[in-house]
Amino acid sequence: MAEVVLKHIEKLYENGFHAVKDLNLDIADGEFLVLVGPSGCGKSTALRMVAGLEDISGGDLFIGERRVNDLPPQDRDIAMVFQSYALYPHMSVADNIAYGLKLRKMPKSEIQARIKKAADMLELNDYLERKPAQLSGGQRQRVAMGRAIVREPAVFLMDEPLSNLDAKLRVQMRAEISAVVRSLGTTTIYVTHDQVEAMTMGDRMAVMKAGVLNQVGTPQEVYDSPNNIFVAQFVGSPPMNLVQGRLEESGDGVTVKIGEATLEVPASVLDERPGLRQYLGKDVALGLRSEDMEDASLLKEVPPNATLKGTVTLVEALGSEIVVHFDLPGEAVVTDDTKLVAAEIGGDDAIDVGHTGGVKWVASFAPRSRVRVGEDVTIVADIERMHWFDAHSGEAIRG
Repeated sequence: MAEVVLKHIEKLYENGFHAVKDLNLDIADGEFLVLVGPSGCGKSTALRMVAGLEDISGGDLFIGERRVNDLPPQDRDIAMVFQSYALYPHMSVADNIAYGLKLRKMPKSEIQARIKKAADMLELNDYLERKPAQLSGGQRQRVAMGRAIVREPAVFLMDEPLSNLDAKLRVQMRAEISAVVRSLGTTTIYVTHDQVEAMTMGDRMAVMKAGVLNQVGTPQEVYDSPNNIFVAQFVGSPPMNLVQGRLEESGDGVTVKIGEATLEVPASVLDERPGLRQYLGKDVALGLRSEDMEDASLLKEVPPNATLKGTVTLVEALGSEIVVHFDLPGEAVVTDDTKLVAAEIGGDDAIDVGHTGGVKWVASFAPRSRVRVGEDVTIVADIERMHWFDAHSGEAIRG
């Protein structure tokens, strides 16, 4: 096992495309780090530079104590799991798993011991004599994992290994890969564009956009305290709700006006984010996650100056909760970042614009809610859980 350190890593192609810009990451020995971001953000390029499959244009890359910028892949003590499985169709499962060990001319007894260990971990014992064509997608991915495991490398590198699987298999394989990697304790860098994988698998996640590292932290840290609008919307499902608001003084306190609604900003929020006072009389971008709202009709006491009104457009009853889509009167936040996230999740540039000219929001209500499509609904917003961003730069407003 080994730590992996990227210091000011750059990737600049001959055609002038700057794929990775000043990437700095310290991945601890035994840590599971997920690199996540939209298509084309540079995450796979960064992984390929660690693997030695892409030349490094600038900076220093260390695996353990060694600077490996100029070392070929076979000398870096890494094992890579690809999206495409990359199995030899004419070989059995056992031979596919053992292929790298045979190239090293490892003793047969040691090869067999390692194959058995990997097969036990990945539940492949019944398939060792089969060819890849006789396996399901999930089984093929287990074989690819087995081939990496038997090498006992210092570092695992995984490039979107689950993207070819259907939704049910992805959930199953997510759990299996996490369990196997943690039982081995091997340093792992895992690339995905799926933020659910990033949230559920990694010790830490690093969010990239356009070649730049935007934020790194535990999944919960990134989810709870996004650095900017891009991270706020990209991490989390459904994406964070956004709307324009205007901060105003009101007596000794501060309010925020959203459309026709006026919400009181608690003193605790101003204490936690003193920078908000610099925005008095100015527009800000407000964010609120779906779970931080509730149907006012379910509460015995509705807090004053903490409600929003909207028109219900869709109700999804999921048993444990009711997901309510509604149009909220207000001005949409439309930036390059919101457009990028909309495109990534299959929407369009105007994904935030509601049917009535407001904005589309999504709330998660308790299953007792009886809201109906077409009806008006009063929503209680947890203002202490609200996120605040500069309307122009998109950066979080904090200190």
